[in-house]
Amino acid sequence: MKLTTVFMIIACLQVSAAGFSQKVTIKGENISIQRIFEDIRKQTGFQFLYADDALRSAKPISLSVRNEKLENVLALCFRDQLLSYTISDKTIVVKRKYAEPTVTATIEPEAVAPPDIKGKVTDNNGVPLADVSVAVKGTTRGTLTDASGNFSISVNEGDVLVFSYVGFTSIEQKIGKNTTISISLKAVEKAIDEIVVVGYGTQKKRDLTGSVSSIKGEEVANRPATNPIASLQGRVAGLTIANSGVAGASPVVRIRGVNSTNTASPVYVVDGILHDNIDFLNPSDIETIDILRDPSSIAIYGLRGANGVIAITSKKASRGQTRIELQSSVGVQTVQDKIKITDADGFKKLYNAQLANLGAAPFDYTNYTANTNWQDLVLRDAVISATNLSISNTGEKSTTYLNIGYTDQQGVLRDNRFKRYLVRLNEELRFNDKIKVGGGITGYHSVNNPAAASITNALWAAPIVPIQQDDKTYYSMPSFQRAQVGNPIATLNRNNGNTIDKQYRVIGNLFAEIKFLQNFTWRSTVYTDLVFDNTRSYTALPYSFINLGENGSPTTTTFDNAARTSVSQSQSESSRFQQDHTLSYDKNLGNGHNINAVAGFTTIYNKSSSVGGTRRDTLLNVPNDPAFWYLGIININNPISNSGGGTENAIAGGFARVGYSYKGKYLLNATVRRDGSSKFAPQNRWGTFGSVGAGWVISDEAFFSKVKKINFLKLRAAWGLTGNANGFADNLWRPGVQNASTAIFGDNIYSSVQAAYIPDPNLHWETVKGIDVGIDVRAFDNKFNAEITYYNRTTTDILTGVTLPNETRSYFTNLGSITNKGIEVNLGWTNNIGKDLSYRVGANFSYNHNVVNSIGNNFNFSIIGNGGANLTTTGRSIGYFYGYTQTGIYQSTADLQKTPAFTNSLPGDIAYADINGDGQITPADRGYIGTPFPPYSFGGNIGISYKGFDIEIEGQGMAGHKIYTQRRTSTFAVLNYETNRLNAWTAPGTNNVEPILDNTRGNNFLMSTYFLEPGDYFRIRTLQIGYTFKKTVLSKIGIQRARIYLNGQNIKTWSKVTGYSPEPLIGSILGGGADNGAYPVPAIYSFGINLTF
Repeated sequence: MKLTTVFMIIACLQVSAAGFSQKVTIKGENISIQRIFEDIRKQTGFQFLYADDALRSAKPISLSVRNEKLENVLALCFRDQLLSYTISDKTIVVKRKYAEPTVTATIEPEAVAPPDIKGKVTDNNGVPLADVSVAVKGTTRGTLTDASGNFSISVNEGDVLVFSYVGFTSIEQKIGKNTTISISLKAVEKAIDEIVVVGYGTQKKRDLTGSVSSIKGEEVANRPATNPIASLQGRVAGLTIANSGVAGASPVVRIRGVNSTNTASPVYVVDGILHDNIDFLNPSDIETIDILRDPSSIAIYGLRGANGVIAITSKKASRGQTRIELQSSVGVQTVQDKIKITDADGFKKLYNAQLANLGAAPFDYTNYTANTNWQDLVLRDAVISATNLSISNTGEKSTTYLNIGYTDQQGVLRDNRFKRYLVRLNEELRFNDKIKVGGGITGYHSVNNPAAASITNALWAAPIVPIQQDDKTYYSMPSFQRAQVGNPIATLNRNNGNTIDKQYRVIGNLFAEIKFLQNFTWRSTVYTDLVFDNTRSYTALPYSFINLGENGSPTTTTFDNAARTSVSQSQSESSRFQQDHTLSYDKNLGNGHNINAVAGFTTIYNKSSSVGGTRRDTLLNVPNDPAFWYLGIININNPISNSGGGTENAIAGGFARVGYSYKGKYLLNATVRRDGSSKFAPQNRWGTFGSVGAGWVISDEAFFSKVKKINFLKLRAAWGLTGNANGFADNLWRPGVQNASTAIFGDNIYSSVQAAYIPDPNLHWETVKGIDVGIDVRAFDNKFNAEITYYNRTTTDILTGVTLPNETRSYFTNLGSITNKGIEVNLGWTNNIGKDLSYRVGANFSYNHNVVNSIGNNFNFSIIGNGGANLTTTGRSIGYFYGYTQTGIYQSTADLQKTPAFTNSLPGDIAYADINGDGQITPADRGYIGTPFPPYSFGGNIGISYKGFDIEIEGQGMAGHKIYTQRRTSTFAVLNYETNRLNAWTAPGTNNVEPILDNTRGNNFLMSTYFLEPGDYFRIRTLQIGYTFKKTVLSKIGIQRARIYLNGQNIKTWSKVTGYSPEPLIGSILGGGADNGAYPVPAIYSFGINLTF
């Protein structure tokens, strides 16, 4: 079939069901058909798609219709025209009619018909594209691709074919001698027309009145991470991510900082289902990720949305024929920046100096000749690998998508390993264009082997001790360390693989959707999420140890008779059932007025329970074999440790959202939600919340038409009120009990219980009130984009646990408020140079700060965290570091006499600032010395694509926070030293920067700035180089698309932190920031391949 058309986009598509019931009013004489098309578009929302030359011969039209059906108006327009039209959704495609040509027989024996060229057109992912226009440049010859993307056209060598398709960049291809060609079209980047998830629906990004950032799934698919959110670090302003190096661990995620003293974790919404984490999701299984953070976007999620929402749309079946994708990668993880600890010579020097300061004799190292780096021995280069296979198929009325994945990650700390198995199936059936049903099921299984020993054991063990002798008997630590530290390798080998945590998870959903009355859609969905966890652990009898002789004593072999073999087992299960029912309405009212609305209700029921126990005895006859690690087969009753518990809660809510726009430039929306939670007493169970938002697309105003450089400019603002019950324990409003002491009378064991806390029947919702103001800009032919947002949120009635005088139990009640505010900036530039080279540059920056307005109302008390290292008080940020400010070291007695000091301070001690000016150092001189939460976050990325090659570089960093090196407090005692202690004070007259080596000087152990390090850092987060093979090569072996790549993660970090990583340790809100031997975050180097069949 030959056509004469080259399509272009007149406007973007937005799905709705307006239908031919739309009414049109047009009056005029000899009106051009283009003008009529424009009037129809404004009044109905229908878009017209046609070629430039298709309307050249169109006749002017005289019309006089009022409130006439669109169907009748179109019939009048196309009567007596050499044009035809078809309608798909709300798009009217106009084509030229072709009459059969009159053929005159002429004999031209020398004329030769041009040869046929065959080919296939796909998108950049290898998906065939149907109805792509294929035209010979400069002629009227052309054709369209079929459903499989294939085409055939007669051309001459040297002709140029032009390939064009709606939503894709047109390209030209010069014809050579080849008779078969393959073409890949690249989707047009139009961020303002992007569709984003906004809670129980979707919306064009240009129509948003709030702040929503979107990330494509392909941007996280090729990253070596078990959790896809980890790959977003540094890509979105306002999104703080602190990764962990533990195999299989989830990162700590914060959206716009901290709003409460309870929890700050966002909720994850995967295809409409609410989750606390997304460990069950493959990175390669994601279509888009939308981060919702403003009041108008999160209000519809009710109490679960107070800390922000991360909405994930998973991949579904693609259009066209069956498609098979295989993605596989393998990499190695390595710790690049190790903690600097002393070797044997350094340890001997420092320990004897410490003994001298204590007035003790030097230690006899005669038998201690080893130089063991325990840190190197417990760390390793670890392998991480992942393989995912997906199969999608689209039939006439059904779609099917299947994904199977396997991940295997070793931890960089020996014996730590995580394996994950995933299967996900989605099915959708369309009975007609009005009714569809579908569902999905995900099966998840993981096996986790935690590390058998802590990293601090290796950091603290004396380097002068060898590992083991030839008969494999391990050496013990020196006598002065033996009570605190064991042989790290003996500990690892004793507990190697002796904890197995197996988790099974099933997630399922079913839905039905019905469209009726042309503008209404009803959708009902039910979900379930079932989790079963079984953990078993085994501790074997310890090894015999060799004690090296000290100070003339002989070498001996000892065995810890007090140690016992133990077996522990715990089981837990949890279930979540959710149902959502929504009614949506979308209508173009004509004359530029558009309205959309959604209303519905939801219920969520959560239930969990656990049981566990331990059996321990010297003579426990259990072999080191997982098949025997079950409590039910152990015949021993003493000593026994058992535990168990359970909880359940429910949430119900009704909601409604209405959106209105006029001519696409004046935008309004409003949301209301009423939630009820069983966590509160009946009289306080329900709360009503809502939001309003407004936007003004200034660039669509007539007065803005003279501004040629700016393509899009929008101002937006939102206000909202959201309830928060996240992180609350159940039933704190009524009495609860907990286990107390156990007594034995005769042969019977009796347990007792006691009140667990003091109940407060007046407990009620935390309330988060916030505003959000921003500007969105696209300029220079949409090459440049910018989003700038200011936000301010205040949380009141914060639920806080306090201890009353003369009480040991906690009392939970609503106390105080917190204000959290900040600025977010996202910038981007995208451009093409010629047809082969494209590039993009992005940058983001955010500032966040919180302040406690009040705690305790009239009581005005403080909340202590991490043993007093952190404090939360009125007028300061949450969980700030609280202590003394170091001013130096008292170098001599003269310094002590002229500088404020503790009454028992001596030369060599840390000198502190006299904050209150009373001439001495007392606890009153403690104060704010830093925050564990980074106020500044920033990131940048560069992507370049040239022909089949692509390269991407990402960097990210944070600044303004502190790291509390709590691990260093232990090195003041008798453990191994970090190398900074080589600069310890030795005698008057020196100018050393480290305090004296003396573990009896208690003043030097106090929380102060001495133990804080600046957490500022910048990191090359990602460097990736890839190559996509040419289709002409692949088609011969049956492959649609093939790509290989090399990826580096965390490859270089600039920081002053002495620990393994400068990433903020913000898992705890009230006691965060402490590095007490934090697990290393490794660099990862990987190779991957993606194949499409």
